[in-house]
Amino acid sequence: MRGNMRTRQLKDRGMYIAMAAATIFILAVLGFIIAYVVIQGAPGLTWTFLTSSDWRVGIWPMLLTTIYVVIVSLAVSFPIGIITAVYLNEYASNPKLIRALRLAIETLAGIPSIIYGLFGLLVFCRFFGFGQSIIAGALTLSIMILPVVITSTEEALKTVPMSFREGSLALGTTKIQTIRKVVLPSAMPGIITAAILAIGRVVGESAPVLLTVGIAKNVPKSIMDSGRTLTIHLYYLTKEAVEENAFQQAFATATILVVFVIIINTITRALTRNYEKRMGSVI
Repeated sequence: MRGNMRTRQLKDRGMYIAMAAATIFILAVLGFIIAYVVIQGAPGLTWTFLTSSDWRVGIWPMLLTTIYVVIVSLAVSFPIGIITAVYLNEYASNPKLIRALRLAIETLAGIPSIIYGLFGLLVFCRFFGFGQSIIAGALTLSIMILPVVITSTEEALKTVPMSFREGSLALGTTKIQTIRKVVLPSAMPGIITAAILAIGRVVGESAPVLLTVGIAKNVPKSIMDSGRTLTIHLYYLTKEAVEENAFQQAFATATILVVFVIIINTITRALTRNYEKRMGSVI
């Protein structure tokens, strides 16, 4: 008996050490990447670099294009994704329909991004006549991030206890009122997590953006204009860089991308904690 107990303790200790080592390794890799990029790019971060509309010295046109693409993509994909997740988790009862929907979602998630780019180029740019524009790229990316939004939202809805629904319905509310007033607010932390993942996917994509948004260096006046996102700009900077200053500008652009993602994550995490506190006080 003591021998078995000691064996289990050794196994538990070994698993703990392995998990701790894996965590430290991941944090070390992340810290090294961020530190390297920031150290290389920090000297090039100036107010002129952030605000100049001249692409040779600043990134304002690319930064504005990226923000437009993110906002429009989320505005299109989130209502559709949340409604789909609510239907799958709260309403769907036909097994065949559920299997078909899940197969479609999994297929969308597995399609290479370049295929989305070709689809967006043919459908949104040419068929609908948008040309290479922010709206064409945003619509393409909104389809691409739909699986992330649907899956993350559905998982968040599953974490809401059934007693919440039953208590709300017992008070005489309708099912749609229960979903709007009880279920969705309770699942909000998971929905915000879906937003984080979707934003990261949109900001980091290059192939579909290159084919649908374009590579124009001008400041976009509307979402119907073409533009160049930070990712595409970074690609062309590193591709065409022949001088030390150009490489520094590339690293400064990469630093802005990293900072942009960190800010988005920080804001969404703060919103998540706020919702959790509010829901905890209500409960």
